[in-house]
Amino acid sequence: MREEDPAPTDGDVAPEVAILARRVRRFRQARRLSLRKLGEMAGTTASFLSQLERGATGATTSTLMRIANALGISIADLFDDRPRSTHRVLRKAERPAWPEASGYRKTMLSQRPIQDFEVFVGEFDVGGSTGPDQYTHGDSHEMLLVIAGQVELHLGDEVHRLSDGDCIEYSSSTPHRTVNCGATVAVVQWIISPPTASGPELDAFRAAQR
Repeated sequence: MREEDPAPTDGDVAPEVAILARRVRRFRQARRLSLRKLGEMAGTTASFLSQLERGATGATTSTLMRIANALGISIADLFDDRPRSTHRVLRKAERPAWPEASGYRKTMLSQRPIQDFEVFVGEFDVGGSTGPDQYTHGDSHEMLLVIAGQVELHLGDEVHRLSDGDCIEYSSSTPHRTVNCGATVAVVQWIISPPTASGPELDAFRAAQR
């Protein structure tokens, strides 16, 4: 049986509870998560989340933290219902960066709170890679676009050699690994929808030093 989403909140709940209900529902749906799946990720139940999204119950700080982490946002994002500009500029020098690994640098283009998709840029020295092993993250639609250089995308048992301007689409649940197989620095872009990164993963990206 298909899981039904809870009905939207009405005007009988406190404003802050109504905001929380709308925000949880909005972020959950943007990530295409069922109540049951989010409950598994956050260590709670679909029944509790249904009540929360209807404004029929509140939640402890620890529960909200787990929900926010599962959604890849902060607790503050759950209560901030202010309209946001859709024209937010991020300068290259200001991109949050993942802790640098040997031969590989990764920066985040998406600005938090991340909504419907996430975008990252990877820069690989010659021979650099995302790591020795293939990895997975969620079950989303992912695109890899090569901006410069040449890379090999190991996708399960397949290997795809891509040059600048080439792109490939796949499921983020398929084990994958990217390697610079060319003679120059390679730059790629990953576009993932819906987002798969958790709050702690996003927190690992450090703002550029000013």
